[in-house]
Amino acid sequence: MAGRSQNFADSNLVQFSGMVVTDHKSDDPLPIPYSHVIVDHTHRGTFADKNGFFSLVVQKGDSLTFSAVGFKSAHYVVPSDLTDHRYSVFQILYADTLTLPETVIYPWPSRENFKLEYLALDVNDKLRDIAAKNLANNVMAHLRESLPHDGGENFSAYQKRLVETYYYAGQYKPINLFNVFAWKKFFDAWKKGDFKKKKKEDDDE
Repeated sequence: MAGRSQNFADSNLVQFSGMVVTDHKSDDPLPIPYSHVIVDHTHRGTFADKNGFFSLVVQKGDSLTFSAVGFKSAHYVVPSDLTDHRYSVFQILYADTLTLPETVIYPWPSRENFKLEYLALDVNDKLRDIAAKNLANNVMAHLRESLPHDGGENFSAYQKRLVETYYYAGQYKPINLFNVFAWKKFFDAWKKGDFKKKKKEDDDE
């Protein structure tokens, strides 16, 4: 038994384990489940579990690659001067945003074919009247008020709220009651009669 223990102590193998986590801003990073851990230039590797934990046997000095869908790959080299045969790490992966070029699909095979089809359209007065009604100011205003926001608008509103939260972090938000610029805008609008016009429009409706 002593001889076998001595051979294991002299071995170059290391039980390499740890967690793959995100670059989260809080003190508690989020695990990345089922990420890949591959030993470079070999066919060996493993997957992290649903909690981001992984474990595999490597050799001292091995180079490993960590990867996951939606994240940039990371590389790690196992120290070659380890004195223990167990080694653990927390590997951080940074989010990778992919922006694909816009693809527009047209029902015509070419610009020339589109031009011919467009010139051949029979746009009569009835179709013009329908288009004019659909593009009327009151119809467009109703659509702007009733239609739900799309993804871009929701993201923009969320980013604005996030920036405002960070901007006023650690301090009280200003109250417009004491904002001289807001009062000036109010008096200017009052002098121009903006409030009277709005009230008249509401009465007409």
